[in-house]
Amino acid sequence: MTEVFVKHYTELTADELYDLLALRAEVFVVEQNCAYLDPDGVDKVSWHVWLRDERGLAGCLRVYGRNGVRIGRVVVRYRREGLGTRLMAEGIRAAREKLAAREILISAQQYAQPFYERSGFVRCTDPYLEDGIPHVGMRWRDNGPSE
Repeated sequence: MTEVFVKHYTELTADELYDLLALRAEVFVVEQNCAYLDPDGVDKVSWHVWLRDERGLAGCLRVYGRNGVRIGRVVVRYRREGLGTRLMAEGIRAAREKLAAREILISAQQYAQPFYERSGFVRCTDPYLEDGIPHVGMRWRDNGPSE
């Protein structure tokens, strides 16, 4: 069974923060071979959303309000199991509930654009490089009450 957690940075335990940062480093720094400074100060003003199952931390993201409401650092440990789709749905829910979001922006790795489109995001920028990786800006807009 997959559990969902949503906590503001100020509510995280040291172990929870460690696990979130470790997963991000595992995928973004090691797997994608991208040297960048992950602790960028944004975590401290973010709501952190993560999934945990019997294997441990399965995926995480952060939601924050900086130049609009944004979702970032989206990562799943186990791919092709629907966890990314579930994580994005929970991230959108958290953005709506915690930050009253009617619009959400993301900076998506370009190869993942179809994944984000399935969650309702639409590309809104030309491709650009971020940390040497092609990205596109994408936007999600609230289309009224959810059912």
